[in-house]
Amino acid sequence: SFQTNILTELKNWELNLIQQHKLQMRQEKEKQATQVKQLQNEIENLKELLHTYEISISRKDEVITNLTQALEKQKESVMLMRKFTLWRIQHVKAKQEEHAIRMADKHFQTALMKKVWAAWRSVSEERWKDKVARACQLRAEDVCVQLTNDYEAKIAELTAALELTRSEVLRLHTERDQYEDTMKKAFMRGVCALNLEAMTMFQSK
Repeated sequence: SFQTNILTELKNWELNLIQQHKLQMRQEKEKQATQVKQLQNEIENLKELLHTYEISISRKDEVITNLTQALEKQKESVMLMRKFTLWRIQHVKAKQEEHAIRMADKHFQTALMKKVWAAWRSVSEERWKDKVARACQLRAEDVCVQLTNDYEAKIAELTAALELTRSEVLRLHTERDQYEDTMKKAFMRGVCALNLEAMTMFQSK
């Protein structure tokens, strides 16, 4: 009887231990399931946050690409305007130099004619009368005055053309500076808008 009681008691202890073990296992499984569910929820939230960040980054990359392309186009247009302005300045300078060379040649021809006239006059002064000599001198002076007036008129025209070209160059430089300022302001506004959007995303999360 004592042995039977002991065996019965041992069986009861064994059953109690098995039930306690099953209870602990069930509790651990429930804890594990709860933790797994929490981790899955966190993973889903992180996936959503990652997707949001990817969209934001793609938008920022698109904006940066657009701004970069706009800046490149602006640089190209500025370079073209600069090349065109330099070409116009060189063209005007070439015309001025050509005109100056023509004027120098005409002045040389006039001076040579005066020298020839003086030599001819010194040779033929004894054979011609004073009246004829004075008439020829007056004629030569009239021609020189006419040539001088023509040269002064041409110089005035070229000076006016040069002033117009300079004003055009200044206007182009001013427009270029305005374009650069506009692009800088637009770029800064885009960067500020991106920063505000990023702050809004962080605050919302």
